[in-house]
Amino acid sequence: MRCPNDKAFHLLYRRSVRGNQYGCKEELYECEDCSGCPYAEKCKKTAKNRTVRINQELTAMHQEVIENLESIHGALLRMNRSIQAEGTFGIMKNDRWYKRIVRRGINSVKLEVLLVAIGHNLYKYQNKKMRNRTAA
Repeated sequence: MRCPNDKAFHLLYRRSVRGNQYGCKEELYECEDCSGCPYAEKCKKTAKNRTVRINQELTAMHQEVIENLESIHGALLRMNRSIQAEGTFGIMKNDRWYKRIVRRGINSVKLEVLLVAIGHNLYKYQNKKMRNRTAA
């Protein structure tokens, strides 16, 4: 690894990631010399040399995610996801004209969403009863 001023980073130490149960290790690298660097203001926030922490396992997972998203299958899944609305929410928004939450405060919002969901379930229940009545 090299910094924007073309200085090399050197490994200081490896340590276990704090709070991780799976034994992931991270590596801490430090730039060899940041004194007189023209990029120092943008590159680092302290008076010391720039340090970089790298978790190899996490980097590998991120790379796998990027490869999956950029594949043809991933592009098709993303395109399909952007076209489709979630079923219940799409019905509430388009058929019931429920566009926005009116109340403020977490408890009031929960109550409003609960009432809308109960109304949706009652509507479905009534339609099912009517279908059974006309089929018989």
